[in-house]
Amino acid sequence: MLAACALLGFAGPALAQDAARDEVEATLSAIVRVKAKILPDARTAATLGMQREGNGVLVRPGYVATIGYLVIEAESIEVTGADGKSVPASIAAYDHASGFGLLALLAPLDGRPLPLGDARTLAEHSPAMIASFGGRDHVTIVHVVSRRPFSGSWEYLLDAAIYTSPPVLDWSGAALIGPSGELLGVGSLILSDAAGGGAPSPGNLFVPVDLLKPVLDELVATGRRAGPARPWLGMNTEEFRGRLFVVRVSPESPAARAGIRAGDIVIAVGREEVSSLPDFYRKVWSRGAAGVEVPVRLLQGAELKDVSVRSIDRLEYFRTKRTY
Repeated sequence: MLAACALLGFAGPALAQDAARDEVEATLSAIVRVKAKILPDARTAATLGMQREGNGVLVRPGYVATIGYLVIEAESIEVTGADGKSVPASIAAYDHASGFGLLALLAPLDGRPLPLGDARTLAEHSPAMIASFGGRDHVTIVHVVSRRPFSGSWEYLLDAAIYTSPPVLDWSGAALIGPSGELLGVGSLILSDAAGGGAPSPGNLFVPVDLLKPVLDELVATGRRAGPARPWLGMNTEEFRGRLFVVRVSPESPAARAGIRAGDIVIAVGREEVSSLPDFYRKVWSRGAAGVEVPVRLLQGAELKDVSVRSIDRLEYFRTKRTY
């Protein structure tokens, strides 16, 4: 609470102000800059670029949480702390189900890890702070404008994403911090309809930290969450007028091998019709673990087609740095 009060200018008497300033500095010491150089043959290079830069958050000594798309298929990663010191890092884990990436620092870096809070405490209209790398000048006071599901075209679904406003431009991997100085979310997107309802409302989307807490120990220990991986097809799909249009097929993905093409319309999974992205994803995932055959009915041009897609674990699709 001291950190929030100091940043808002409500710290009170001089002694309290000094304590609040110290707490602010300790809180912001957890916010780091993440720079990634991507492998030359990376499958994500065309869509995400070869040089990526964003933010990260120290969540335990030696480990930084960030948004996964910043670092996936990285050849090298550099993490810079609040004091300006830079150290190399490696990918400890990437969790496609949540979107989180976890970095292991390869040398010590100063900073006090942020405790993981309870994102369920963030209801609509709740105040929070977005902290990007760079100290006090890169802290923005925001409000939660919506808590609702988010469907990404890349086979990604959040049941209760956090939408905030006003928008922050340095959002990738930024920390959403609650009044008690706890990490509540990690920045993923900037969008034009944060409040929902169809009216223009620019803001940011944060992945709730509640999705990281139950799997953090597993990610540190093994590089992935326990249990079977979800089936991944490799097709980007968007909703338009009640139809699901395939807008992109990842090269050499299961969908590509099955003959699915951009412009196809997804009609059903097996005999079960689908009309929304959440419905489509849940029907695919209900078929079983990665490796299962997924029957998809498509409208391809004027022809109705039934194809069988042998799914994979998405981690199998990414390129990894060679080690010797």
